[in-house]
Amino acid sequence: MENSRYPKFTFTWLGGLVLLAGLIVGTMALSFFNIFWMFAFKENLQYKDWYFMLSNAAGFLTAIAFFDFFIVRPSTGKKLNFNFSPTNFYTYLLIFPMMFGMMLIAEFITSQIPTTGPFFGKYYEFFERLMEQLTDDPLVMIITAVICAPIFEEIVFRGIIQKGLINKGVRPVNAILMASVIFGLVHGNPWQFVGAVLLGCVLGLVYYKTKSLLLPMLLHGFNNLCSTILIVYTKNESFADAFKIQEWVILAVGIILFSVFYYLFTRKYKVHYSEI
Repeated sequence: MENSRYPKFTFTWLGGLVLLAGLIVGTMALSFFNIFWMFAFKENLQYKDWYFMLSNAAGFLTAIAFFDFFIVRPSTGKKLNFNFSPTNFYTYLLIFPMMFGMMLIAEFITSQIPTTGPFFGKYYEFFERLMEQLTDDPLVMIITAVICAPIFEEIVFRGIIQKGLINKGVRPVNAILMASVIFGLVHGNPWQFVGAVLLGCVLGLVYYKTKSLLLPMLLHGFNNLCSTILIVYTKNESFADAFKIQEWVILAVGIILFSVFYYLFTRKYKVHYSEI
């Protein structure tokens, strides 16, 4: 690893603050540009369907750049760089069914979280209104959820946080779990938190085993594509509702799929690559 072209940086609380600062600066810069645009052209860009996508991209890009310039380069002498190499076809045959199985498990667990009541009811109504605003334009939603989010989020949560924790000496299983919990928390609601943590663990496992950030990006995009299709065509992010089957069936299928392909991926098929 000493001669690797990939920097062996670590992730600490300082790195977290740098990421947060970059995120704030990026989104604020776009907000200031919008204010200028309003004065110059009498038009509020926030009402445009693509504004959220642009704001999200600006925040993540600035956060990644901040981490690169203020943490990685001073500590390693190298620029932030990741392995995006593809792997053999057999690996894809294992990781996608494993991911889909966890998606079904996550759906069942999420369905048990209340959507009514004095607290959850109002919170869920707010969450639904927010999601409706983000899904007005299917094309923008697909670009945001299926392309932009997997790229930026995997770089930050798996490529920077998880990898940085492992480089720091944290046990891989703990690093994967910690990065996944942070990934869930930033979603800001209990319904997405559960799925983000569970799916984040699969993404983290795949990244740790293959050492390629391309694979969790593809899996993340696959998950978001499935959710987008469900939302666009059924108005509900649920396989059980889409196929008119019981949630316990979804859980059973999910457990079987995940268990079988997790075993094949981690026990039977000894995949383990390295970064050089």
